[in-house]
Amino acid sequence: MAELGRKTKRYPSDLTDEEWARIEPLLPKPSRRGRKPDVDLREVLNAMRYMARSAGGWRMLPVHFGPWQTVYWWFRRFARRLLFRTIHDVALMLDREAAGREASPTGGVIDSQTVKAPYAEVRGYDGGKKIVGRKRHVAVDTDGRLLMINLTPADVSDSAGAQAILDAIRKRWPWLKHLVADAGYDRTKLMDKAAFLDFVVEIVRRSDKSVGFEVVPRRWVVERTFGWMIRWRRLVRDYEKRLDVSEAMIHVAMGALLLRRVAHR
Repeated sequence: MAELGRKTKRYPSDLTDEEWARIEPLLPKPSRRGRKPDVDLREVLNAMRYMARSAGGWRMLPVHFGPWQTVYWWFRRFARRLLFRTIHDVALMLDREAAGREASPTGGVIDSQTVKAPYAEVRGYDGGKKIVGRKRHVAVDTDGRLLMINLTPADVSDSAGAQAILDAIRKRWPWLKHLVADAGYDRTKLMDKAAFLDFVVEIVRRSDKSVGFEVVPRRWVVERTFGWMIRWRRLVRDYEKRLDVSEAMIHVAMGALLLRRVAHR
C-alpha cells in the first residue's frame, strides 16, 4: 500500500501509470472537427474515483481536480456511453484469466442487499430489513466479482429482481448457465423463467440444526462482494437520485477495484 501511495502521489484512489495504460484505449477519442477538449481525462477519472471513495458531494470536490461542473458533465457522458460498465467488464475478464479461469464465467451466485436511499426519486420499504430505500439485486461469479446489478425500490421481492437479471445477463455473459441462490429465490415464477431461458437455479439452504451465523458453501461468496462495495463510502448508502447514476457509481468503484488488482498483481 505504501508503494501504491507513492505512485498515486495524492490520493489512494488516483489512477497509477499502470492502470492508466490499461484504461486509456477505452476512452472516447476527441472529435476530428471543432475545438479540441482541453480537459485531462485522467484527472477527470481521478475525480470520479475520489468521489466514490470519499462520499463527498459534487460541490465539495477539491479544486485541483478542476470545476465540479466539468467533472460531473463528463461523468454523465461516460455513464450514458456505459463506459464505466465496459471498464469493469474488461477488468473482470482480465482478472479471471490471471486467476487461471476462463474469461467468461459459467456459474455464479445471486442475492440482494437493501440500503437506505435518502434522496431517491422512488423508494420502497423492505419489511424484512426494516429499511426505506433501494434494493441491489446482484449476480456475482464464484469468486465474488460483480457480473450484473439490478436496482429497484426496496419493496421489490428478491424473486422479481432476479427475473430481471435473468433477462439481461445472457447478453453480457453468454456462457453463464448455473446460478446459486438462497431459499428466498425458490419461487415458481423465477424457476419457470430460469427453465425457459435455459438457466439452472440451485437453491442452497441452511441446515435446520444450525444456530447463529453459518457459512453456507458457494452462497456466501456474495457477502464478499457486498464487503468490497462498502469500502467505497458512497456505496454504504445510495445517495443518488437516479438509478442510472447509482449503477454508474457502483461500476466506478468495482471497476477500480478490479483494475488495481490486474495492474498490480
